[in-house]
Amino acid sequence: MAHMDRRNLLIGGLALPLLALPGCTGMGGFDLTEAIRRMLMLSSQRAFAGLLAEDGFYDDQLARVTLPDQIGGARSSAIVRALLSTSAVRNRLLRVLNEAAADGAERAAPLVTDAIRSFSVADALSIIRAANGDAATQALRGQMGDALVTAMLPEVGTALRVASDPLVGQVLQVATGIDLAGLGADVSRKAADGIYAAMGREEAAIRANPQATGDPIIIGAFGLLR
Repeated sequence: MAHMDRRNLLIGGLALPLLALPGCTGMGGFDLTEAIRRMLMLSSQRAFAGLLAEDGFYDDQLARVTLPDQIGGARSSAIVRALLSTSAVRNRLLRVLNEAAADGAERAAPLVTDAIRSFSVADALSIIRAANGDAATQALRGQMGDALVTAMLPEVGTALRVASDPLVGQVLQVATGIDLAGLGADVSRKAADGIYAAMGREEAAIRANPQATGDPIIIGAFGLLR
């Protein structure tokens, strides 16, 4: 319960930066880069609200962290392969990995907010008019590099070490040869992918209907200039 309360407080706090962003003026009465920042801030708030909800990563088909690619391969014993063939065991493993991903995402959320605040781009109009619906998210990802993975790794590692289900470390290490450190790195990379995928999905939704945001700067840029 305390864990979810902390996440709820974090989600609520993520809404504050959008309110604090200035309504800068520029071309057509608004600054195009500022419009992109506001859109990114809103898409990140919506993405993290979903991912940090109970079973958020696990229930999201786009962001769900999958089992390591090596699992069930040649290294696995017949017993391990038999265990992994049952949906109950696989689901238990998946839930632990995705809960660890959510712990990492708690650490990642403030970094995304800070990166959006300082986001800049040489050709804002090209992002606004881009055919792909997640152009701004991908531009942000390019500027952030591996920052999310690096930030999430300690939190994910801790979550995996203290996981109440001993099945995780035992089965995965036998099945893949991956230790908890390697597993933490795998989960962190996939969690970062999931965060950007969820943000991109929300960006596409905003682009499709900017009027629904109620933000005149977003509406002006993504509704009038496209």
